Amino acid sequence: MPTTTTSTKRGRPGYDQQSVLVIAVDVFNRHGYDATSMGILAENLGISKSAIYHHVPSKGDLLKLALDHALGGLEAILDQPQAQTGTAEARLEFVLRETIAVLVERLPFVTLLLRLRGNTEIERDALERRRTFDHKVAALVSAARDEGSLRQDIDPRTVTRLLFGTINSIVEWYKPGGSLSPEKLADDVITMAFNGLHIPR
Repeated sequence: MPTTTTSTKRGRPGYDQQSVLVIAVDVFNRHGYDATSMGILAENLGISKSAIYHHVPSKGDLLKLALDHALGGLEAILDQPQAQTGTAEARLEFVLRETIAVLVERLPFVTLLLRLRGNTEIERDALERRRTFDHKVAALVSAARDEGSLRQDIDPRTVTRLLFGTINSIVEWYKPGGSLSPEKLADDVITMAFNGLHIPR
């Protein structure tokens, strides 16, 4: 009876593409993407440069995978029903809460996204996707203002910049697993933002 064997392409034992990606993102964040060579990646992984190529064709492919992971999480928020139905205020709050959740869950990946300089086509494409996401959130701010949920005396563009400035700063100080849970963090950000934005009653 013939024996059937299945040939599966494997990388270096102990690593798969995802584990290589996680370490690469950490190295990119510590050294900067431009300053990180395949040699530095290999040193941090404890494998040869040629072994890395078992998992990805290039450093740029690692960057693209990382940015897709960050942006995919953000973009998926806008596809959820809670982001598409209901009052603009409720949709805005949902999107902001979910943005914080994605940021915390994918902290190293979002950190990398926020530190992009736009030096490569991959980076410029990612920045354009991020701008598209930001513009859609800005439209929600304007819609909530128009429906009378938010105060009229602050420009929606200023509100959007301040909201994202607050949320984006989380990557610089938040420590997952600490006393501040992601849910409490989101509650605190929403409370701070919306109590300052609601029309005084």
